[in-house]
Amino acid sequence: MSDFDGRRLSHKVREEIRIRAVTRVEAGESPEDVVKALGFHRSRIYEWLAAYREGGIEALRTRPIPGRPRKLDGKQLKRIYELVTRKNPLQLKFEFALWTRGMVRELIRREYGVKLSEVSVGRLLHKLGLTPQRPIRRAYQQDEEAVERWKTEEYPEIQKAAKRAKATIYFGDEASVRSDYHSGTTWAPKGRTPVVESTGARFTLNLISAVSAKGLLRFMTVEGRLTAAAFIGFLNRLIHNAENPIFLIVDRHPVHRSATVRDFVESTEGRLRLFFLPSYSPDLNPDELVWNHLKRHKVGKSHFKGPNQMRAVVMKYMRSLQRAPIVIRGFFKAPRVRYATA
Repeated sequence: MSDFDGRRLSHKVREEIRIRAVTRVEAGESPEDVVKALGFHRSRIYEWLAAYREGGIEALRTRPIPGRPRKLDGKQLKRIYELVTRKNPLQLKFEFALWTRGMVRELIRREYGVKLSEVSVGRLLHKLGLTPQRPIRRAYQQDEEAVERWKTEEYPEIQKAAKRAKATIYFGDEASVRSDYHSGTTWAPKGRTPVVESTGARFTLNLISAVSAKGLLRFMTVEGRLTAAAFIGFLNRLIHNAENPIFLIVDRHPVHRSATVRDFVESTEGRLRLFFLPSYSPDLNPDELVWNHLKRHKVGKSHFKGPNQMRAVVMKYMRSLQRAPIVIRGFFKAPRVRYATA
């Protein structure tokens, strides 16, 4: 396919190929897979997509295109798309971790010596199918190879071992909720930033929980910082009256890997086993979504007059989640944690 020369095709056939390719990508197929199947060079699909998103289907039809020639060709557009979608700006020696139009403008200047206005860069990014979005935060130290190995090799092995032992797999995590956390937006006059009044005394509630893809949720509150004793207390609750072994997957917090915890796990004689996620990978843990849900839908939308009230509200909400396994199972459908579904 690499020797295929599209110029030998008629203008009408090439027009139909362009339209068919873009239609397939818009329907959800990978641009790379589509263009490979059609036998064209990979850069072509990005030229077609840019034209379509600027002028619709008509822009893909065979006819003279008015206006000045493009400053970036398909290969260059593909390179910019890959850098913006796959690289953290910090990895490219920028000083900010989120892509802005100004930074993409500088990236284009660095890579190709082409100078564009920020307005032009914004139009270009929209043509490539990119929009400004609130990011999911993930540590740039995360090793993507380790993440892929976890998804394709390590976790499947845990699943097989759990099946042999008839064990239940849980994902565990800790979190702190603060009384001054607010989520959502509020209406206010344009140009005047609204002020949310809260109590001058801030208070915090620490919790630990574990969830399974079957919709199970276990949790408890923790006094002060997480310690080995507090974690073991939770582990005792988790295995209490459990008919089958428990496989618990947690992050690499020092407490989780402490000798005291290791000795306790060994003392359970197989009733409990601990496994550890790759470093800097909280986004692989479905239990993180429990805390996001709690903060966004309850704590962030409530006003607390004191720590006792906050504790009562949080406990009530967490118990309601325990009675809603369909919500817990829904957390496992998020793209980054879908690998962990039962």
